[in-house]
This record gives sequence, structure tokens and C-alpha cells, in this order.
Amino acid sequence: MKKLLLDKIAKREIVCGVVGLGYVGLPLAVEKAKAGFKTIGFDVQGEKVKLVNEGNNYIGDVVDDDLAELVRNGKLSATTDFSFIKDVDFVAICVPTPLDIHQEPDISYVKSSAEAISKHLSKNTMVVLESTTYPGTTEELVKPILEAGSGLKCGEDFYLGFSPERVDPGNLIYKTKNTPKVVGGVGKDAAEVISAMYAAVLEGEIYTVSSPAVAEMEKILENTYRNVNIGLINELGRLCHEMGISIWEVIDAAKTKPYGFQAFYPGPGLGGHCIPLDPYYLTWKAREYGFHTTLIENSMVINDGQPVYCVDRAMHILNRHRKAINGARVLVLGVAYKQDIDDYRESPAIRVIDELHKVGADVDFYDPWVAEYRENGQTMKGLKEISPEIVADYDLVMITTAHTNVDYEMVQKNAKVIFDTKNVTKNMKEKDNIEIL
Repeated sequence: MKKLLLDKIAKREIVCGVVGLGYVGLPLAVEKAKAGFKTIGFDVQGEKVKLVNEGNNYIGDVVDDDLAELVRNGKLSATTDFSFIKDVDFVAICVPTPLDIHQEPDISYVKSSAEAISKHLSKNTMVVLESTTYPGTTEELVKPILEAGSGLKCGEDFYLGFSPERVDPGNLIYKTKNTPKVVGGVGKDAAEVISAMYAAVLEGEIYTVSSPAVAEMEKILENTYRNVNIGLINELGRLCHEMGISIWEVIDAAKTKPYGFQAFYPGPGLGGHCIPLDPYYLTWKAREYGFHTTLIENSMVINDGQPVYCVDRAMHILNRHRKAINGARVLVLGVAYKQDIDDYRESPAIRVIDELHKVGADVDFYDPWVAEYRENGQTMKGLKEISPEIVADYDLVMITTAHTNVDYEMVQKNAKVIFDTKNVTKNMKEKDNIEIL
């Protein structure tokens, strides 16, 4: 099997499958097809499949023309029919791993994907889980499902591994193509062959580790590292506010040190598909071993409480302007979880809006990248534009996403008062009506 697959990789005869055509899966499918491998995308959402087969892109990190050309040339197609798994030699699972209502891992998408694959899994196939999850998922959950559903033996009839996705929406330098890739396989042969497959597609370094569990923990470490450090900065930011010190100026001074310090910044909370969620996977798994991740859990408490803290700050700002938060008109600028993208998954700005509603504020939002968002089955529509007249009509403007295509100078000149949680007004000369987080 090892020789067969390595030969097929070298000759570009591998047929690739990608399960889940979202922010991770579609860019990966495109890169595999661009590398010369026929690629089939699998998704349960018929609308996504239809868009792909029409050559219509819906992911910011994919080039529209690339997708259209690959579909037109027959290199890339999509389907909801998982029976076509029988035709692939490599399949990557790129499905969501959210939290449930109890803030515990919801791996139902991984489980259902593995079950669907197992029914049609053929000999001499590579299966790789890319979805972020707790250490042990690949071998404890996915492997038994694949073996039971297919009747095949892992390591003898098919190879299995874990290779964590590293997608940073909106990053202008690092994309799927050039970001280093970590690979952990069930057995040395699996690791070697799966690594060779990624090396044939990607330009970044392929770093092979000893097991899927190491690769799974590595991904958790990446995002927990950021969660903890952001929690530290958010807590110091609260202290600096009490002391009358600018945390932003403190950070600017600290980052002049050329070693031993990396700058992290405060904000209204954490958003996106990884950083706010991944530490929960680790703390959940740690309890199986009677281990409490105290430092990590404390950082999560701080970050999760940041939207409430920001609303509390907004209440005090309004009080100083002789205005109660109850009944105040508040304009929130930005609901995407980071600047210059249309992704609002786990966005702290949406939490801020919810908390403002709880205290009786009348809230609107404007985001040049996000016209509307869905939450709890409801669609929330934003303002189509902002103007001096519109801005002047609000009691408070809260900046919660640092989009670069918003005219903040115009906002400053016309707003009664601004609460800037992202420090985008840092270089403005006129700051009498601005308070920074």
C-alpha cells in the first residue's frame, strides 16, 4: 500500500476528497486541484455544492478565477452523495467542531462524517482529520468508526492521520498554500505517505510528528497560547484603566524589546472558529485525567467576560454625558470577529450587542463586510451606510472591529461620544469625544 500510494502521488494519479466545503475545506480542495489532483468536495449543504459546481466562490481566501477555472477544466467538483468516497484515494475531513450549549465539545460533525466515509471506504485510501479537536479523537473516535463501518483494518488496508488546519481568514501573507503543515499518522508508514501527499500540494514545510495525538495537542497549544496571552492583556487592560494608564501605550513600549516579548492586544472579547473554542476542548479532555487547567480556565473566564466589561464601560461613559444606557441609542461599528473579513463566527461584537440589549439600549450596527448576521435563528440586519447625519443621531458609537474601510475621521467629527475598543482612533488629533478601552 505504501509503495502504491507514493507512486500514485508522484504521478498525480491520486483522487482527492474533501469533506466540508467551508473556510478550511474549500481552500484545501482548491489547492489540491491546482496541484494537479482531481478533487471531489463533499458537503451536506446542497447550496454550497451548487455554488462550487457553478464555479461561484463564497470564501474570501479563495481566488474567484481559480475556482471557476478548476471547475471548468474538470479538476474540481462537489457532491452531497458520499458514495463517491469509493472513488477517492485521499480524503480530508474539514468539518466544524463547535461547542454545545454546555460549553463542551460537539464532535457530532466529525462522527457523522466518519460514519458516512466508512460506508464507502476502499482499500489503499488515506483518511486525514483536519478539524480542531481534543487529543485522542483520531484514534479513539475516528479509527473505530472507520474500521467498523468498512470492515477494513487501519494500517493494513487504509492509512489514518491528523493534520490540523491552519487557516487565518484575511491574512494577506499566509494562506493554505504556504503555511507549514503538521502531520501525525497512525504508524510511521501512514505519517510518511500522508506527509508526501501534502508535500505534493503545499509549499510550506511539512512537519511530521510521532502520532495524531501530538498533532491534535499541537493545534490546541497554538490557540490556547493566544487565548492565555490575550486574557493576560485584557486583565491588565482593566487594571490600567483603574490606574489611569493607557494599556496601548504600555504595549507599544514593551514591544520595543527585541526578545522575550510578543505583543497581544485587548479588545471586546475573542472571536473566530478556534481561539475562543479550542481551550474548552483541552479542559474537557483534561478532566478525564483528573487534571484541572487552572491558568487556561482563568484566561477563558476573563476573555468570556470582556463583552460584559465593555458594556459596563459604555454605561459609565454615557453616565458622564448625563445619559442612561436604558433607552440610549448605540451604534456598533463592526460585527466581524476581525478586521477586513466577512466572518462573524463567535464574534465578540455580537455578544456586546446582546449585552447592550439586556440593559435596555437601542442598538444598530454597521459593518461594510457584514450586511446581516444570524443568531439563534434570527437574522439581524445592519445599516446599509453611515453618514454624518446618521452618526450624529446616536448617543454612543462603539467601535468593535477595526475595519480599514470605515471613515473614522468622519465618525469622530460627528459622534457625540465614541467608545473605541480597538484603538483605531489612536492617531487622531481630536480626541475630546473618544474613550479608548
